[in-house]
Amino acid sequence: MKFLNKIDKKYVLTLIICIFVALLCGAFIMLATGFNPIEAYATIIEGAIGKPRLLGNTIEKFMTLCLLGLATAIGAKGGLFNVGGEGQLFFGALASTMVGLTLSSLPAPIVILLAFLTAVVVGGFYAWIPAMLKVKLNVSEIITTIMLNTVAIKVVTYLVNGPWVSSSPAVSKGTDYLPDKLAFTKLIAASNLSTGFIFGAILTFLIWYFMKMTTVGLQMKLTGENPRFARFSGLKSDKIMVGSMVASGAICGFVGMTLVYGYNGQMVDTISSDYYFDGMLVAMIMNYNPIGIVIMSVFFAILNTGANMIDMTMGISSQIYDIIFSVLIFLMAANKGFIEWFNQSQAKKKARAIAKEKAGKEGI
Repeated sequence: MKFLNKIDKKYVLTLIICIFVALLCGAFIMLATGFNPIEAYATIIEGAIGKPRLLGNTIEKFMTLCLLGLATAIGAKGGLFNVGGEGQLFFGALASTMVGLTLSSLPAPIVILLAFLTAVVVGGFYAWIPAMLKVKLNVSEIITTIMLNTVAIKVVTYLVNGPWVSSSPAVSKGTDYLPDKLAFTKLIAASNLSTGFIFGAILTFLIWYFMKMTTVGLQMKLTGENPRFARFSGLKSDKIMVGSMVASGAICGFVGMTLVYGYNGQMVDTISSDYYFDGMLVAMIMNYNPIGIVIMSVFFAILNTGANMIDMTMGISSQIYDIIFSVLIFLMAANKGFIEWFNQSQAKKKARAIAKEKAGKEGI
């Protein structure tokens, strides 16, 4: 009951309305282009959960969006907005891949552990750079992380298609494939879902517990909401900001590792199709609330996986997912402005009523 009391019911209602409107816009687009929207949405659901293989792909997509959304939330709660998660993911994926290829003669558990540590350290370090520039030189972390994204993706693209490209004629692009012994075990056959999901679920719980149930999580929240107040309260706000950013980058690095060891099997320059930005938008929609991010990730995972099905079976472009996503983002952003305008209008109306009542009493 305490949990339900903490829910912002107005925000939840607004979110539901915005989702409905976004889906309605998608329906109008499909109707205008000669497709049956009811059939299309039914196909999306079927394509997301209709078979075990499809359900596995949806769960894997959910965990990716969820972890990247939580990575965004940790940085934002600590006072820094991490837009560079895509680059941190790329470097984490590349570093863990090279560990696996280089140390493949060692026992699999040791290699996987070393790959995990390497991925989170590399991802965290790449987030540490813009964090330090922000706290030491007051350089905007938004600008630096966007620029570092490009650097990371270009460097990785060069390495996996140049010096570290596979020499095997059976591999068309990217690095060599990892040995089979290093691949995460499949949880559902023929799907992308692997034991990486279990690690991700554990990490999700730990992030939630850390953000909601610990003193450090409260300190992060105070720092993110009002850095000056946190500083005057005796908190080491600079260290908290840097730490939250490093944690955000480390999570992104871990996700990069799971993409390689979970189902891709090698490092390629297409390891991520803007996954971080989807996760970031999920986090923004849910106001960086961990539970909200989990729930919204389920919705978008179903929509994303199912959109591929309507592309193959009905000829409707899977970009309808991006359209619905974009409309929802626009509506949620506009909603904040509308609510502020509505509240101001109500306050002015109330003030005029009080003034009118007061004037009437004085006149009597």
